[in-house]
Amino acid sequence: MSPGSLFTSRDFRLLLAGQTTSQLGTQVSGVALPLLAVLVLEAGSLEIGLINAAATLPFALVGLPAGAWLDQMRRRPVLVASDVLRAAVLATIPVAALLGVLSVAQLVAVSLLVGVGRVFFDIGYRSYLPSVVGRDHVLAGNASLEFVRATGQIVGPGLGGALVSVVSAANVLLIQAATFAVSAVTLLRVRAREPDPVPDPAGPGLAGQVVEGLRFVWRHPLLRATAVASAASNLSFALASAVSIVFMSRTLGFSPVGIGLVLSGGSAAVMVGAALTTKVAKAVGSARLIWLSLAVTSPLTVLGALAQPGWGVVLLVAGTVAGELGQIVYAITSVSLRQRVCPDHLLGRVNATMTVLIMGLFPLGALAGGVLGELIGARGALLVAGAALGVAPVTLYVALRHIRDIEDVPSG
Repeated sequence: MSPGSLFTSRDFRLLLAGQTTSQLGTQVSGVALPLLAVLVLEAGSLEIGLINAAATLPFALVGLPAGAWLDQMRRRPVLVASDVLRAAVLATIPVAALLGVLSVAQLVAVSLLVGVGRVFFDIGYRSYLPSVVGRDHVLAGNASLEFVRATGQIVGPGLGGALVSVVSAANVLLIQAATFAVSAVTLLRVRAREPDPVPDPAGPGLAGQVVEGLRFVWRHPLLRATAVASAASNLSFALASAVSIVFMSRTLGFSPVGIGLVLSGGSAAVMVGAALTTKVAKAVGSARLIWLSLAVTSPLTVLGALAQPGWGVVLLVAGTVAGELGQIVYAITSVSLRQRVCPDHLLGRVNATMTVLIMGLFPLGALAGGVLGELIGARGALLVAGAALGVAPVTLYVALRHIRDIEDVPSG
């Protein structure tokens, strides 16, 4: 099923509409929250770091248990509750600002609670999507949802900055709260019925259920390969993220506007990749595309580290675009494979395992990238990041070289 034919499904249109509004709002608030802390509360670097850390900490704290809980219940009510929680806590910020009692501590607490809601939503909707579109159509569904996400990444930051200057940062967060409320309403209108969870009274406790999810990923050769590849890819991204701004600013002499244009180019590549994934998958095979996407683009990412001031900056643009393009195509196809092969009663835990693995490496990779930047310079750290990324396509090719399409793999 193509993304176009998916739009004939009322339920998928509702799901996509909710994601369109909430993803745009997320990108808008990603600019508004730090601006609120800096401009209104005069927060310093440490305080901004605490706010940002609070947003991702829940992945490490509750990511794995969240997957086990989601496997014991229907996912749609959890998605709705996650949206309602995020809308409610974000709405406290403009109220506190109006009353003159807003503080950095409140922003940290709000970031933490919004992060908890995001954990349950991100894991839950990947587990819920097969119930809406069917396991055989998850590739087209994921491609459409990632296209929406990429569109928000392009439009959202600029729109957020403009709105802050017009209606204030606190009120922009109220707009974000409204987008989560819209998402909750659209989810409530979805008619597709999920299979009823079948609790096992004699089954393992929470810790045992988490272990079952970890064990399933490790023992399944295709999931194990994508886990290793995802870990390598995100480690590479984290390494590069620690030094990329320094490299563009100090080594290449980019202005803030120039840096923003490079980042926007990467987001545009994500949108193009999401739009083309299903067509390319049909031509070369959806399972083959999982490893081909990284095999073709990974070597090109090294071009960015070879960039020089002047016309040599074209290499940076080419490397950035190639990297983002390869990653989005890989993300769509690998998640679709996971949704295809994993049995429904384990899907939440498997999605949680992969999410925690990916998010957990970010702080470690960023720290390592910062250390490498001090020891061998930003250019050297980017070369190391490119080498780390080279592990991913090799691992995937070994596991998937004899499989053409995701539909050829037995479903869970």
